[in-house]
Amino acid sequence: MNLLFLMTDQHRVDTLGCYGNPQVATPNLDRLAATGTRFDRFYTPTAICTPARASLLTGQAPFRHRLLANYERNVGYLEDLREDAFTFPGALAERDYQLGLVGKWHVGTHRNAASYGFDGPDLPGWHNPVDHPDYAAYLKERGLPPYRISDPIRGTTPNGNPGNLLAARLHQPVEATFEHYLATRAIEQLERYATTGRPFFLATHFFGPHLPYLLPDAYFDAYDPDLVELPASIAETFEGKPPVQRNYSAHWTFDTIPIEVTRKLIAVYWGYVTLIDEQIGRILTRLDELGLADDTSVFFTADHGEFTGAHRLHDKGPAMYEDIYRIPGIIRIPGAAPQVRQEFVSLTDCTATILDLAGCDTSPAVDSRSLVPLVRGEHPWWPGELLAEFHGHHFPYPQGMIRDERHKLIVNPESVNELYDLDTDPHELANRYEHPELLPVRRRLMRRLYDLLRERGDNFYHWMTPMFDIGDLDYDPSLSSFEPEGTV
Repeated sequence: MNLLFLMTDQHRVDTLGCYGNPQVATPNLDRLAATGTRFDRFYTPTAICTPARASLLTGQAPFRHRLLANYERNVGYLEDLREDAFTFPGALAERDYQLGLVGKWHVGTHRNAASYGFDGPDLPGWHNPVDHPDYAAYLKERGLPPYRISDPIRGTTPNGNPGNLLAARLHQPVEATFEHYLATRAIEQLERYATTGRPFFLATHFFGPHLPYLLPDAYFDAYDPDLVELPASIAETFEGKPPVQRNYSAHWTFDTIPIEVTRKLIAVYWGYVTLIDEQIGRILTRLDELGLADDTSVFFTADHGEFTGAHRLHDKGPAMYEDIYRIPGIIRIPGAAPQVRQEFVSLTDCTATILDLAGCDTSPAVDSRSLVPLVRGEHPWWPGELLAEFHGHHFPYPQGMIRDERHKLIVNPESVNELYDLDTDPHELANRYEHPELLPVRRRLMRRLYDLLRERGDNFYHWMTPMFDIGDLDYDPSLSSFEPEGTV
């Protein structure tokens, strides 16, 4: 079984037609979803690039693999995986898989994708490396103009300096964009692999739609800002929330940007999504032309989401909202019927799924469950809750989260905790942690989170032990699990 793994960076799930957006053109991903399994509750283990990508590589939660922060803004954590860490490409190589990775790596400082056996240009960092020699050669070979931008969009920081660049016009044709370059290199790799008769794993990791959104005119202006519906959580007041969220809003200069510019930013983000969808379409079309589709499982997902103005924030950070934790997740396995699944699944589960499809032992991916039974339409027992964690970005900031069918609890050891009722408050505007009517829910989730963390050896539960003193961990919950109809 061949494996094609398509991944974006900082991608909101609500920008895809197959996830309910009627305005953004994503015909290629919509077609993939229509012929595969779309997971409606697909989550990242942590909403930051390096730890999430390390979880995919290892099948381990961040607390276990210990690569907890992006190295560009490292806050004292490890900068590479341990030398003895299990990674899925090593297991695939033992089964004679060809291994390719075209695009963003961003897993460690000293060891790159080639260190783990992947073919492809070395593209290690967080941003489009437009000065990379392979990209420069690509442009020169085709007579395409170099990277140049104008019309930057940015706000003003609290100290009066210009804020981070959020978007700009890119003065290149689409063929010269980094996204088109990546798709071209992926297609070339696909063509080489097709001639060998050996199975392959080929990943294409796009750098977008991560900010800054740098797009040619056709995509920068593809969507009318007047038609953009602002996220409901733009009404965020931060009342009863951890103060770090208000500080992050100031850091990302939200209140210094006119609301019409916020609409434009969202419209440009949508244009970025469409550009990437077109490049994914090129790869999928070539897969079909090469006659490989019937022998290739295709994945599409992202490392985490993006705020784009939701909760008066940009980028991602120490706020465990659905905007950045819920991500797209589509898997197409040849012979499996199209469907939509409602189980809580994670990016980390892709690791065991890859191993399973390649005929490898999945047990070393200790925090990962194979999604193959779900994609094949089976109804195994499945956990009824989802865990996520965060450890900091610009500075250390530990967080732990559990969400179930209706509620989400976030433990912030250095600030106030959060509890959201996602049925009555889907935009997570009202922190109900202190509301007496939700005390049983709060205690049930607190106890469940505590027990699950202890079971898997996550020392974050030590942060929670003082909560014994306030009674939050005295509640004896009825431990529930998601058992779809037909489970035996």
